[in-house]
Parts: sequence; C-alpha cells; structure tokens
Amino acid sequence: MLTPEHIRAVVGAALVEDAPWGDVTSQSLIPAEATATAMLVAREAGVFSGGEVFAAAMTITDPAIATTVFAADGEGFEAGTVLAEVSGPARSVLQAERIGLNFVQRMSGIATLTARFVAEAADTRARIVDTRKTTPGLRQFERHAVRSGGGHNHRFSLSDAVMAKDNHLAVLTAGGRDLTEALLEVRDRLSHTTHFEVEVDRIEQIEPVLAAGIDTIMLDNFSLDELRQGVAIVGGRATVEASGNVTLDTVGDIARTGVDVISVGALTHSVRSLDLGLDIELSTAAP
Repeated sequence: MLTPEHIRAVVGAALVEDAPWGDVTSQSLIPAEATATAMLVAREAGVFSGGEVFAAAMTITDPAIATTVFAADGEGFEAGTVLAEVSGPARSVLQAERIGLNFVQRMSGIATLTARFVAEAADTRARIVDTRKTTPGLRQFERHAVRSGGGHNHRFSLSDAVMAKDNHLAVLTAGGRDLTEALLEVRDRLSHTTHFEVEVDRIEQIEPVLAAGIDTIMLDNFSLDELRQGVAIVGGRATVEASGNVTLDTVGDIARTGVDVISVGALTHSVRSLDLGLDIELSTAAP
C-alpha cells in the first residue's frame, strides 16, 4: 500500500509547504560547508513506523544526506533507543528535520496505540481494524502505521466495497420498501468479487439483512449483551463486525463477545504523536 512513489509525492509536497523558498534560518546561520550527524532518539517507549518515510524526507531534501534506520516498522522500543542516524550537509539536515519528525512521530503514535488495542483483544478471534477517519491525503501512511502496530485495514476507499450504513438504508427503504428485497436487488447488480457489508443498529434488523446474503454485518453501538445475541443470531452466516465508541477500556470485553472484527476510528482520528527527537551528535564546519 505504501509505495515509494506515493511516499515521494506526499513527503515532497510537505517539504515544499514547509520551505517553499528554502530554509532562511539555516541559510543565514549555518555555513554552507558545515556537516552534521544526528540521531533519531525515542523519548518514550512505543512501536516504530515510518522509517522509509523519515528517510525520504532527508534524501528528497538533499541526496547528499545519508540515513540509516535501525528499527524495523512494527518493532517495539524503549525510551532512549536510537532509531535512526542521519549525516550530511548541516543546512539540509536542519531543513528536513521537522517534516521527517512529523511523519515518523505520527505514524509511530498510530502503531503504538494500535498495538495496545491488539494486546487487549489478544485472547480472542477479533481483528482490530481501522476506519476511513484518517487525515486527508495521509491515508496510506496512517493505514501502514496501523499494520505496523499489528492491526488490519478496513476498506481503503469508497471504491473498494459496498458498505450500506444507516443513511443509505433510510434512503433505500423509503416509503416502506422491504429491506431484504431492496438489498437482494443491490446484490444482484454487484460483481461476485465485490464485498457487501451492511450496518445495523438494532437486533431486529439482523435477520432481514442476513436474508439478503450479505458478506459482513456491522453491529453498530450494540451493548455487550446485544453483541453476544447478535453473534448467536448470525451463527457464522456472515462476518460480524462491532463498531462504535470502542476504547481501550472496552475493546477486550467487546472482543470476548465473539465478534470477528472490531473497527476503531480512534486509531487514526484521536491519536497522539509519539515523542521522538532528532539530536545533533556532531556538527563540523569547514575552516
């Protein structure tokens, strides 16, 4: 999903946004001949993600910057761990610093939070998955970070699958139209390769939806008892997804109801960037 071409496009745009006419501070204060070596250091424990993105921020700024990433995406680390090293022209390292950090801090924050959710559901069959509640333009980066944390990805875009939510169903059944009949007509128009998911918000919707042969049924904002009841009603006839206000405090109990998938918008829309810093270890200016 996270291709080199996409990394270059997004990181390149961020670098232009940050220094459209160059870094006037570094150009004013730092001799052109100066070189620097800096370490990407963890200020707190976490799970790493975004090593290739961090390196791209450096090399796109200046191909003369050499970057060595020591941690693999998905690798856990403790506070004080050196995650990467960069060396090259000091002006360029300083210019690339903030953009490189912005990406790797956010991606590692997502990976770290995802790993905590995955750990809470570790004794169950449930997969932890993300949602489309991502930062516009950064979905591939954030979805990659979720996978770094041991999570899984939901549909990538509106083009990937049919997912009928409450507003879709309200329009589809306007005027008292039968829900099963309406969904069957939709199913008949779809390719056999197109996944079909339907969201329900009350128990009595489950059977009419299942009767249409849908692939995944989302139980939205169900109580724990309702989730257990819903899983029993579905009885393996479809994948069961739980959604709605999932937190670290509740995800374990939700997972133990027997659902197959738990979608968590907080993985990307409410995450805190991890505290990572770029520390200059050595700087040399030519005489």
